[in-house]
Amino acid sequence: MSFTAEVKDELSRVEAPMPACELAQLSALIRVCGTMSFRGSGRYSIRIATETGAVARTVIKLTHKLFDLETSLTVRRSVLHKTRNYLIEMPEQDELAADLVRLGILVPGRGLATGAPAALLGTRPAREAFVRGAFMAGGFIADPRGDFHLEIAVTGEDFARDLAALIDSFGVSARVNRRRGAYAIYLKSYDDVIALLRAMGARRMARVVEVARAKKSVKNDVNRRVNAEMANQARSTGAAASQLDLIERAERSVGLAALPPALRSFCAARRAHPELSLAALGEELDPPASKSAMYHRVLRLQEIVEEAEGEASRAATSPADSLGSGNNPTSAVQI
Repeated sequence: MSFTAEVKDELSRVEAPMPACELAQLSALIRVCGTMSFRGSGRYSIRIATETGAVARTVIKLTHKLFDLETSLTVRRSVLHKTRNYLIEMPEQDELAADLVRLGILVPGRGLATGAPAALLGTRPAREAFVRGAFMAGGFIADPRGDFHLEIAVTGEDFARDLAALIDSFGVSARVNRRRGAYAIYLKSYDDVIALLRAMGARRMARVVEVARAKKSVKNDVNRRVNAEMANQARSTGAAASQLDLIERAERSVGLAALPPALRSFCAARRAHPELSLAALGEELDPPASKSAMYHRVLRLQEIVEEAEGEASRAATSPADSLGSGNNPTSAVQI
């Protein structure tokens, strides 16, 4: 079962505190995943298609509880997707038009309502039930082990805007995005996803998301620490290689025996422990030296080496004395 199906299954088991909430939930269910047909004046029929058994079960339960309507259920299996499809039909019948008006789906004398039924949404429990029905009918939530993303797909811009406003009334920031002629109300924030799940009544699945976030946070923290340690190790390795090269140059240019005692101890320790960081290397000395002291020894060694190499370079490039030069010029005698 997908994570979305688990959430919808929990929502299907939420008990509404009053009939008005059941009416609001059924209104959203029919509005989002139902199709209405009409023939002549006041003759309507409804078809509701869903791939979620919990949604089909809730629609039939609420329809039979609130209205005396004839309904039929057909279960089909998709060969391509290997999933079940549930088709609920409410055929033409005398009471259906009045019941659709009561649900806020039809407006007398004006036809299909474009927005959310404000008359049904006067209380917070009713608004929560309406959003619960809309999510059950057209909602999706990503598995929180991968990402925090929740959306509800609906048709009609007015209805999408009204639904987003209802969600906003719970302190949740919802956005509306148009997609190929339909609309998606979506949430990307972890806190907003948790708040909406709780408002709809999916408290158990909200805790599942919280646990997933905690695990993801720990995993990300471990990854950050490992990456930082690897980066530090790489820097230490590069620094140690540079210091070993500097020691080789010191040995060629001045000789290690000619160095001050502190620098000789540094050179000996670095050659013995090329894998250690500068701070750890200082702890190997007797007496131990701080990281700052070790850094200054490296700088002092570099100064000595560069000065010695500079003097050697100047000596190698100075011009030699010319033959016959001096204070006694050669006399020329004509033969």
